[in-house]
Amino acid sequence: MGYQWNFDWLAGYLPILLKGISITVELIAVGAALGVSLGIACAWVRTLGPAWLRPFVSAYVELIRNTPFLIQLFFIFFGLPSLDLQLTALEAANLAMVVNLGAYSCEIIRAGIQATPRGQFEAGKSLAMTPFQTFRHVVLVPALQRIWPALASQIVIVMLGSSVVSQISVEDLTFAANFVQSRNFRAFETYAVATLTYLVLAIMLRKVLDGVGWLVFPRRKA
Repeated sequence: MGYQWNFDWLAGYLPILLKGISITVELIAVGAALGVSLGIACAWVRTLGPAWLRPFVSAYVELIRNTPFLIQLFFIFFGLPSLDLQLTALEAANLAMVVNLGAYSCEIIRAGIQATPRGQFEAGKSLAMTPFQTFRHVVLVPALQRIWPALASQIVIVMLGSSVVSQISVEDLTFAANFVQSRNFRAFETYAVATLTYLVLAIMLRKVLDGVGWLVFPRRKA
């Protein structure tokens, strides 16, 4: 006899799943906004910023890009309290996502900056702009337009990676799925629903980011 699908439990546990979805959305909204902002700041330091600050930013980027996200999460949630820095599980998850995305977006944005024609930097200097003013007004927008698809993909990857925050009891979608499965014992159906939900969230996030790209970086007519 074949496996008997059963989704009768779904209506009863829908509020729990919706709460998990809302926390996952909150995580990626905070992580994307602050993480990309951190990435822009670090990319500026590594390309046009003070020379004395570059080794520190480089060390941060290499450390985060070469260690697992889960270890970073554990370090922030379990390690920082040893330094009297107490964070709630949700605060730790938000901070971990910002730090992680900041490092990856730094390198993506830096690649866009390095692909900027030198003439644009010289144009900024000819207008008596400081390096920061040149970066902000002349270089940043074209650089972001150039690397936006890659940056959007990285944001989606970080959203999917947020599923591990359930390991520190953040009540995200994965936490909700684990809780529901422990009550209904329908692992196949429960995780099928969670998988499809993550798929829908990833597609929707990609559409939103594509829309942001079209609004902020309109394509020039040939």
